[in-house]
Amino acid sequence: MGLAERRRALGYSQEELAHALGVDRRTVGRWESRTTTPQPPLRPRLAELLHLALDALDALVGQPQAAHPESAGTPPPDHHGSGDLDDMIRRQFLRALTITSALVALPPDEGAALTEGALRGTSEDCLRMNEHLWQVYQLARVKRSVYPVVRDQITALNDALEDRPRAEAPALCGAAGDLFQLAGELAFDGSRYTDAAASYTLAAAASQEAKSYDLWACALVRHAYVDLYERRYADAVGTLSAAQELARRGDGSLSTRHWIASVLAEAYAGLGDLCACERALDQAEEVTGLGGPTHHNGGWLRFDGSRLAEERGARYLQLGRLDLAEKALVSALGQDLPASGQSLRRRGAVLTGLASVGARRQDPEQVLVYGGEALLLARTTSSGYVAHKLQGLRTDLGPLVRDTRMAELNAGIDALCTT
Repeated sequence: MGLAERRRALGYSQEELAHALGVDRRTVGRWESRTTTPQPPLRPRLAELLHLALDALDALVGQPQAAHPESAGTPPPDHHGSGDLDDMIRRQFLRALTITSALVALPPDEGAALTEGALRGTSEDCLRMNEHLWQVYQLARVKRSVYPVVRDQITALNDALEDRPRAEAPALCGAAGDLFQLAGELAFDGSRYTDAAASYTLAAAASQEAKSYDLWACALVRHAYVDLYERRYADAVGTLSAAQELARRGDGSLSTRHWIASVLAEAYAGLGDLCACERALDQAEEVTGLGGPTHHNGGWLRFDGSRLAEERGARYLQLGRLDLAEKALVSALGQDLPASGQSLRRRGAVLTGLASVGARRQDPEQVLVYGGEALLLARTTSSGYVAHKLQGLRTDLGPLVRDTRMAELNAGIDALCTT
């Protein structure tokens, strides 16, 4: 039995095992393919999770690097990541975020010799660039390709924060809260949930400094998504309740409170509370009464109600109401969506939902048609979001997995976690 088989036998997904160890999902994938081996500091915890003695773990995954004579005299490997380019970019990115968060927390330097208006336009420039980066992120098919330009924006924001006059402080803190949320989205889409949670925490702190209640509330909503993906539904309800309180102090013309309601519906569905879920969905649908194009900004607040059909379908699927789920998901699939990367992710989620309906009905043809298209989209976009949805589909397959065609689909989904 290999590591992957042992993991599956104990009921762990790659994401769950990685989270328990504090590493990235792709690192677990590399261990399973024997591209790399777990580093010594991680082995006792890994052995505990897999219910193995350390010598049995060594036999399963290979000896640690330090045990090989040829490694003598070489620097110890970095056990916080795989050492590849993606991990290097990630560490640099997190370092930049850490520096920015420190600068946000410091008060402006009152002794700085700044002439009035010397930094005129700094905060406006930062916010304008942030808005552009959100658009780039939404359109990018490969989300991680956006890391370098976001990192450059963080560097520019750091420069502005170092010399900010007091009058610029709230706006620059708001720009930081905005940018931290985008950083979290990048991490979240790459299934780096620990990094995403850290980014959203920084976003909340910066938004608090800016006294921007809607921005602050949206940071909490994004943090709640981490709880939802890890099935901590009660924790998500607590976070979202705090977000609701903040939204009440915010701008009533914005859709913040309606977005919170739509995410609360997912938490209630996870808890099996149909009545609370439907109440939350009904509240979310009230966004259509706001009118006008200004109730969302296309960046840190993008909720406009256009996804409510697929959201309702996904919630009914969570609750096991298959007929209601299929009706809503088919309606969502028929919507005329623009050809953007964000819409491809949405389509992938809807297709996966319809495949799950087929799986629960033991209908292999429905699973293959919708699941196959969703798998193709996940490969095309390199989206961790769609890949995560497909991982959920695997748990619904049950006896269908014995079908040869289904086994191929299952293997394709598994490969998403190791590439």
